[in-house]
Amino acid sequence: MTPRRRIVLVGVVALLVGFILPTLTRSVLDTLWFHGRGVCGLAVPGVGLVCKSALTLAEQLYALTGFAVLLLAVVGIWAAALWCLRPVRDLSGLISQVGPQNLGYRIRPRGKDELARLARSIDEMMERIAAGYEGQRRFAANASHELRTPLAVQRTLIEVGMARSLTGEQLELLTGQLLETNERNERLIEGLLALSESDQGLRSRVPQRLDEIVGEVLAAYQDRATEAGVTVQSHLEPRVVMGERLLLERLVTNLVENAIKYNLPGGTLTVAVGGNPALTVVNTGQVVPAEAVAGLFEPFRRLARDRTNHSGGAGLGLAIARSITQAHDGLIAARPAEYGGLRIDVQLPDAA
Repeated sequence: MTPRRRIVLVGVVALLVGFILPTLTRSVLDTLWFHGRGVCGLAVPGVGLVCKSALTLAEQLYALTGFAVLLLAVVGIWAAALWCLRPVRDLSGLISQVGPQNLGYRIRPRGKDELARLARSIDEMMERIAAGYEGQRRFAANASHELRTPLAVQRTLIEVGMARSLTGEQLELLTGQLLETNERNERLIEGLLALSESDQGLRSRVPQRLDEIVGEVLAAYQDRATEAGVTVQSHLEPRVVMGERLLLERLVTNLVENAIKYNLPGGTLTVAVGGNPALTVVNTGQVVPAEAVAGLFEPFRRLARDRTNHSGGAGLGLAIARSITQAHDGLIAARPAEYGGLRIDVQLPDAA
């Protein structure tokens, strides 16, 4: 029986008892009183004294009856409350057994009452917790793998250098490789710190000129784009957003850097700042499968090897961009560009 039906049943029984029991008790006592008055009216010696004692006893019994009824009502209400809340108590017992070892457990209730809706909400909450827990576990595993690979390379290079004497050219090559792997570690750790910082939210919100930030980032990456043979096109309209300048710079930098890195020689990079979306970054490149676009925002997620260059990227660029956008109460979306490559739209609230 559902808690609602239990409460209704207890309420109906309480109302019936509350109406019937006092009326019945008063009727019995009035009957005794009526007959007692008739007996007490007889002219028999000692009857008056007996009647007086009987009436006094009746009044005491009436008072005791009221107290007994009150006591029984309190006990009955307590028992009824326990009975009504028993489904909730049973549900709490099931919830108390849930932990990291059995996050897949679900209540799966039946019915449409309040308790069933609560159980379904708990199941939905467990789904979100399990997804977040699995995401954290996968993130830790991927981060460990990404850090272990360059560390293993460094260890191998050091062991090779210690095992034999090297010529000047070999030593220069060895140190260059060590510096390259060390720089990759630095970029990975820097990306992890940036991701953690953006996940914590914004420390302050002040008006920022997004078009000016984008212009500065494009100017800083102009030489790199020229070296890669990429033509940069910009359409920057004045746009003010609320946020932190450093995080917005990191957002634009990641998008521009990825757009250059995964472009083709002779390709183009188009960056636009406007109303809605606030920021659009489009690059030309190889065709991106539509089903693979959503996974690009996951940490350490990359496309096939034929699209991954050897610049040592850790696969955190779009994950950081999404985290920064969410910290600014915005939305970021990606879709394959019309002629290959990727189009990324960032929506940010107005400063007003």
